Parts: sequence; structure tokens; C-alpha cells
Amino acid sequence: MNFSVQTNAHIGRDAYRTEIQVRHHQLIADEPEANGGKDLGPTAHELLAAALCACTNATVRMYADRKQWPLEAIDTSVTVEHGASFDDTRITRTVHFTGDLSDEQRARLMQIADRCPIHRTLGGTIQITTSEMR
Repeated sequence: MNFSVQTNAHIGRDAYRTEIQVRHHQLIADEPEANGGKDLGPTAHELLAAALCACTNATVRMYADRKQWPLEAIDTSVTVEHGASFDDTRITRTVHFTGDLSDEQRARLMQIADRCPIHRTLGGTIQITTSEMR
């Protein structure tokens, strides 16, 4: 699967309030007041966790719909924890399925959750190239 995602962000002098543009959607990211922000939106780490939640739910929903399985809802919770260094990062994901599913269907949906694109991106080798725009 080849695809590309373009997201833009702008921060001015207003502490850590960051305006994010994704296609025609606008988001605000910020830091909590305890970190010097105004808590106007989620932090970058919270957005990362939210991306994994959203991708997990959408991937599992698509699969269950294709199979016409009786999956009523998916609830996903993600926690990102950093240890002494950023190399010591742990992501914990908990998924709850609602519906009259067999044990085999539930096991398969857990396998599908691990195949969501954000999970695969975070678990793979990532190259980030940074350049200055003038």
C-alpha cells in the first residue's frame, strides 16, 4: 500500500498553542497549564495515542464489516509511557469488542488490530528527514 499524508502546523508567540491543518480539518494542540500552555487541545503525545486508537478501531471495523460479523462497537484505550529516556518508551493498547462474537472471531479481530497501519508504522523502522523551508 503506497500513500502519502501531508499535515501542516503553525505556532506563533502564544506559548505552545499549535494550529494543525489536515486536509480541510483544523486541530489545536497545546500543553497543559502545568507545562506552560493553556490546555487548549491535546498534547503531541496524546495525538499520537489518539492516532493509534482511531486506526485500530477503523481497521477492525472495516474487517468485521467485510466479514459481516456481529461487531457492535470497538473501544480502544492507549497509554504512552516514557522511561528514563525516549528509547525506553512503552505503548499499551487495550481493545474491547461489543457484540455476539465467537472466541475465534475475537482472536482474529485482535490479530487485525495489530495490522492497523499506525501500529505497523510505530513498530517498524521509521526514517525522518528534516529540512529547513525558506
